[in-house]
Formats: sequence, structure tokens, C-alpha cells
Amino acid sequence: MFDVSTYEYDDDGFRECNVTGLNIHETAEDMVKLYGLTAILALTVGGLFALLVALTRWELIGLLSASDYYTYLSIHAWNLLIFWMIFMEIAILYVGGPFVLGRKLAIPLLAKAGWVIMATGALIVNVAILVTDFPNEAPLLTSYVPLPSSWQFYLGAIVFVLGTVIAALPFFATIWQDQREHGRRTLPLVTFGAFITSIVAVEALIGGLLTYVPALLWRIGYLESVDPAYYRQMYWIIGHGSQQINLLAMITVWYFLTHVIGGAAVASQKISRAAFVLYLFFINIGAAHHLMSDPVVSTGWRMWNTSYAAYGAVFASMIHAFAIPAGLEAGRRAKGKAGGLFGWLWSSPWDDPGFSATVLSIILFGFLGGITGVMMGQMQLNMTWHNTFATVGHFHATVATGTTLAFMGLGYYVLRLVFGREWSFGLVAKIQPYLYGGAMALTVLMMMYMGILFGVPRRHPSVMDIPGTAFSFSPAKPFFAVFGVAAIVSIVGGALFIVVALASLLVGEPFDGSSVGDIHRTAADGGESGSINAYSMRGTFTLCLIFLGVFVTLWAMNWYLLSTIWQIGP
Repeated sequence: MFDVSTYEYDDDGFRECNVTGLNIHETAEDMVKLYGLTAILALTVGGLFALLVALTRWELIGLLSASDYYTYLSIHAWNLLIFWMIFMEIAILYVGGPFVLGRKLAIPLLAKAGWVIMATGALIVNVAILVTDFPNEAPLLTSYVPLPSSWQFYLGAIVFVLGTVIAALPFFATIWQDQREHGRRTLPLVTFGAFITSIVAVEALIGGLLTYVPALLWRIGYLESVDPAYYRQMYWIIGHGSQQINLLAMITVWYFLTHVIGGAAVASQKISRAAFVLYLFFINIGAAHHLMSDPVVSTGWRMWNTSYAAYGAVFASMIHAFAIPAGLEAGRRAKGKAGGLFGWLWSSPWDDPGFSATVLSIILFGFLGGITGVMMGQMQLNMTWHNTFATVGHFHATVATGTTLAFMGLGYYVLRLVFGREWSFGLVAKIQPYLYGGAMALTVLMMMYMGILFGVPRRHPSVMDIPGTAFSFSPAKPFFAVFGVAAIVSIVGGALFIVVALASLLVGEPFDGSSVGDIHRTAADGGESGSINAYSMRGTFTLCLIFLGVFVTLWAMNWYLLSTIWQIGP
């Protein structure tokens, strides 16, 4: 399909990757290219509109009118939170399935059909938002009824969801064929992670159909109305569930890239797999924090979802947060790439953009997205976070920072190992993850700070004063200046990734096939090393204690802020 690749296949359509040792079939490779390139296109569109949104929220500039702001915010959200993520995640399924298993992609025509339907749905959604009759129609990401969006918008969302389901079917079929042929063998960890991701995705996509199909029937006149409470409940199955797909796909990429580039082992196959299974049962419960003020859900339901059920998902995240750096440390120590407490970390290939993007993803997601997600998901603390700018900061920390960096890291190696192209503008590629990650970290910190301490609301084009109310947010003005500059720098950092990717594809030198990172390896799953023991992971234990200290400190600070909302006594 794409003749830009420099690789050649044998008579059966396979080639051996001399970096990972994987046998890759051209049917799977073509689809990874197709979905990956489409994801980068969505990233480009979303990034362009991110610039317009940021220059509007930065009060000094105030670029857009209110109507244009809501339109462009919706396009930004759909392209970066949904289209960039899900197109990339289908590519990850094909890497985790056919690539790692060394198989031909099952039913490749279905994969192509899924792409056509997804691309059509994405195009319909974008056009429908652009031509929205604001303020009579409201196409925001949630699009809560009874506020109407155009019927074309709901149609586009349904088409995209159906296309995603179809695109996932070849992955399931490939797994099924492999299990039949090999007698239900244990799946490699990366494949297992992709499989759990796909199951959570199906659940989320079913929620999307239960949300958008009744809304479409309502808008075209076949239903008199849609129960708003029903819509909110169903919407957050896909609204938050789509972000849980991002989480699982990101963690799968972490395991894959830390091994391929950094030489990581797997600290414990059983423990890592158990953590993925915990996600399967508990991760979508996280949507409850969007409904903490919803009058139709009971207090008992809120308490269950934000305490006991949430503990299962948080426990799974804690396992991965330890297992991945522990595997990196143990793997590098076993290969003589360490000394002292943190030598394994300092000696890592930090000038490799695939590695730096992956590790920055782990750090920033954990400290900025993970900790704040746990606090937002707690019933009492949620009152100080929700519907403020801090909420926007949280999902920019998780999706726009952590997940996007992981996918950028994977993108760098898709360029090398799939397209067979060396990175163009090598120095730019090396600094890009640091520029983007650092600027995004500052951006989200400003969002959280202004939301929690000043109560700055989300989804409002001008927040210094709200006409007709006593609310004034003028004290936040200096922080908006920092936010505006950091947001622009982060958008430039994202644009540099796109420039490097396109230049590498168009004019990049052929990749010579040499080993990557600083460690030679022959397989993509890692495996457990006999030398792994508690002492070989002592650096990771220390880092976890630091993380715990930060977590407890921020937790206590947020409870203190909550205690100041209602003054008790004179």
C-alpha cells in the first residue's frame, strides 16, 4: 500500500525486523502505516485549533468571539481527545497482535473498511461542528441533551464508533486464529495488554451507541425526547471510557518501548497481567467522578464508585507504576548498564526521542495526571475540582501530556521500524519530547492552580469577570500569562513532532537497521530475568517513596483547601 518503506518481504509477505526480531507481515504493516498517518493528521488539526483556543483563554489576547470559541474548542477536543487517540490505538492493536505474534493480519479488507468508516465519521463530525448554528445548537464534546446538536453531528459520531468496532475485529480474529493454532498458548505481555485494551474499548463503544443513536433519532423526529439523565449515564461510558482506552494503550506502549529501547525486563509477568485484569473490572468505574453532583444517582452509588470500586483501578495503576521502572532498572542492571542507586537511569539513552518521550510520559502522567485523577475521583475533593479549569488541567495531564508523549515515542519507532526511515532533523527530534513535555507540564500546572485556588471555570472564553454575577477572577490574570506562553510553546513542541515525522517520510534517509537505544535485544516481549530480585530494583523503591511523599502532600493540601470552603463558627 505504501511504497515509502525501504523493507522487502519474502514470498509469504513476511520480513524479519533485525532490531526486535519480530516477523512482520505486510498486511499488518500497511494498516499500522495507514492508521498511524491518519492519527498524525488528526493531531495536526487538533493542534491548530488548540492554538486558537489557548489564545482566547489567555485574556491578554482574547482572540475569538464566544461563538467561535465554543466551535473551535469542540473541534480541538474531538480531534485530540478522540480521533488522534483512537486511530493511533487501532495501530497499537495491530502492533500488539499481528506484529508481536508474528502473524498475518486476519481479514485485512475489514481493517481497510474500518478505516474508511472511521475517517468518514471523523470528517462528518468536524464539518457538523464547523457549520453549527450557535447558540441554537451546542456541539461540545459532551453535547448534553436537551441542548440540541445537529443531527449530522450525532450521525458522524455513530459512524465513527461503528468504524472503530469494525477496525478492531481483525485484531480479535488474529488472536482467535493464533489461539486455535497454538492450543491456547499464553499471550505475550504486550499482546495481552492490547487484548485487555480492546475489551475495554468495546465496552466504551457500546456506550457510545447507546448515547448517540437515541440522540440522532430525537433530532430527526423519531423520538419526542431523550431522558437527560439516561444520556448523561450512557455518555460517560464512552466519554470517560475512551480515556481509559488511552490509559491501557499507553501502558502497553510503555512495556514495549522500555524493552525495545532501554533493555527493560518484565519484573513479574503474573503481577503485570493481574494489573491489566483489574483494569478490566474496575477502570470504567472512574467515570463516576463526572456525576458527583448529578441528582439522579444515589449517595450510595457515588460512595461505592469513588471508594471501594475505585481502589481496584488505583491498585492496578500502582502495580504498573512500580513494575515498568522496576523492569527497566532490573534489565539494565543485569546487562551492566548501572551503578549505584540511579546509575541505571542516568546511563539510559536520553538522547533517543523514543526513550525520552516514553519516560517523560511515565513521569508526567504519574505525578500530574495520576495523582490528580485519584483526588478528583474522591467524592469530597471532587467538589473543589469539577467544572473548574483544574479539570481541564487533569485531562491535559493524562491525555495531552502522558498519552500523547507515549504515542509520539511509538511514532518515532514506527518511522524507523515500519517505514524504514531515519529521523530527519536529528537534533530537533532529540529536543522535541523535552520541549513538548516541559511546556505541557507548566501549562497543566497553571490550569490546576487557577481552577483550585481561584475557581476559574472551564469552557468559558473570558473568565476575568462573569457579567451579571459577583464572580471576579482578576487575581488569576498573571497565571494566565504563564499559561498562555507555556501553551504556545507546547503547541510548537507538538508541531515539531509532526515536522520531523513528515520530513522523515518524505526525505529521510533509509534506516540502516542497526540496534536502537544502547542495548542489543532479540524479542519484543522482554521476559523475566533470573537475576531480578528486590535489591536489583532498589532505585525504583526509592522513586516510589518520593512519589508517595508527593501524593500524600498534595492529598493533604487539597483536603485543607476543602476545609476552607465552609467556615465553621464566628
